[in-house]
Amino acid sequence: MQKFKQIIAEKLRAVLLEKFQREEEVETLVGMLEYPPDETLGDLAFPCFRYAKLLRMAPPKIAAELAAAVSDPAISEVSATGGYVNFKIANTYLIDEVLTAVEEKKERYGSSNAGAGKTVVFDYSSPNICKPFHIGHLGTTVIGHSLKLLHAFEGYHCIGVNHLGDWGTQFGKQIVAFRLWGDRETVEKGGIDELVKLYVRFHEEAEKDPALNDRAREEFHKLEEGDPENIALRNWFVEVSMKEYDATYGQLGITFDSYKGESFYVDKVPEIVSMLRDKGLLKLDDGASIVDLSAYGMPPCLILKNDGTTIYPARDIAAAVYRKRTYDFDKCVYVTSSAQSLHFAQWFKVVELMGFDWAGQLVHVPYGTVSIGGAKLATRTGNVVLLKDLFRQSIEKVREIMDEKNPNLAAKDETAESVGVGAIVFNYLYNNRIKDINFTIESALSFDGSTGPYAQYTYARTCSILEKAGDVDLTDSAGITADEEADVLKVLAKFPEKVAQAVDEYEPSTIARFVIELCTAFNRFYRACPILSAEDARVKAFRVRLTEAAGTVLGTALHLICLKTPEKI
Repeated sequence: MQKFKQIIAEKLRAVLLEKFQREEEVETLVGMLEYPPDETLGDLAFPCFRYAKLLRMAPPKIAAELAAAVSDPAISEVSATGGYVNFKIANTYLIDEVLTAVEEKKERYGSSNAGAGKTVVFDYSSPNICKPFHIGHLGTTVIGHSLKLLHAFEGYHCIGVNHLGDWGTQFGKQIVAFRLWGDRETVEKGGIDELVKLYVRFHEEAEKDPALNDRAREEFHKLEEGDPENIALRNWFVEVSMKEYDATYGQLGITFDSYKGESFYVDKVPEIVSMLRDKGLLKLDDGASIVDLSAYGMPPCLILKNDGTTIYPARDIAAAVYRKRTYDFDKCVYVTSSAQSLHFAQWFKVVELMGFDWAGQLVHVPYGTVSIGGAKLATRTGNVVLLKDLFRQSIEKVREIMDEKNPNLAAKDETAESVGVGAIVFNYLYNNRIKDINFTIESALSFDGSTGPYAQYTYARTCSILEKAGDVDLTDSAGITADEEADVLKVLAKFPEKVAQAVDEYEPSTIARFVIELCTAFNRFYRACPILSAEDARVKAFRVRLTEAAGTVLGTALHLICLKTPEKI
């Protein structure tokens, strides 16, 4: 649709200059074009209200004069409604520019080279070792990976970093808990679930015996000092945890380029502390080392605690410096909960105060919280909904549906996993990332409405039609014979624009909503227009072409939001 916008904008620019002596940039006019709320009015609309005062004319009169003067082969109809000029796309343009582009570019349709020569580091997922993957971790994982895929689609060189939470005072707690109540055999057998039980018990016991917290701090300090036993125990905790994380990543189809966690940067913190001291930024506050940010309306940024141990901001700054030196990124994107917005604002400001000119390349992408039935999740209280359990439940329900609707389906287990996991991912990504989500599995698993199963089923439908079509001569096809055909192409025309928007706004929901728009348009076309049973061979050929194009773009869009594309459901 961007190309069509460009055509209209160039025509509007010429008319505005000729009739009203108003010189406008084409890009300004492109930005003013809107999608009408009522599609019967047109495919694009141009509001004239901003010109009323400048031209001393009523917007409807301006719109009428512009409508009368604008023409182009790509435009089938121009009309004025109130203060808007409405434009309809010519069917020949849809075929020549949109359908042909999809057929030529195939899975690359919608992509660009906007990011060519630029490197983006994505820091996402980053679970805390010894803590299970619960539904609260889903946001950072799938938003982050989708943004990585989208940026790569736009030509960026992308590096995915899983900044594991493999350091911190929680390891002191975990070490104490294991030595008091745990044993190696039980943990090896029960995996991360056993580690969580120990962690929860520690907090329960610490409420009765606060001295346990002091003991935990001591054990973590020993860890920082390089105590071999504590290091070995911590490394084993990481090993046990990663077995479960890798299983979850496998189900999601997600891999990372780096698993360097917090522990990797511990020995790099002293350099950061020295730099802060040399810049006169480090101050003592009740024994702790801080950077005063009151001048910027923020609380102080804690660098070292009063016992000398490092804390998150110090390690985050060290990691950012390392990544800049290693990857020379153009952007480093952190995908975390909105609850951490202040944390990132603080240490981003510290990086700026340190004199690094790349501080502006650090980007925090926040997202809202997720709850189940309105209940907030917290590992320390044991109130968690494990992602593996949610996936299993979803897969089982999908399997039941498939047993009922398509009992003879081959590869049923694989398909049930793709649809079951995809349902949860889509349900999450369909929402604007900053909004809080109250998750319900019933709504996620519906095959009707704005859901992952609906989208995957639609994709499978396009595959089924193409399989049944066999060898159809597509070189001799008719033009558009029904509005429903044109509507599919109009949606396809939006895809490059939607991809660019999703990248610019760090918003995967833009693609998820495009997916539903395309599915709706295609299914409307499927119901209204016989495809394989079309009596005219040229009409049949065109509709098969249209089905193939819709399936191609739908498959690409689903991939960009981390969903698999089973060909049979």
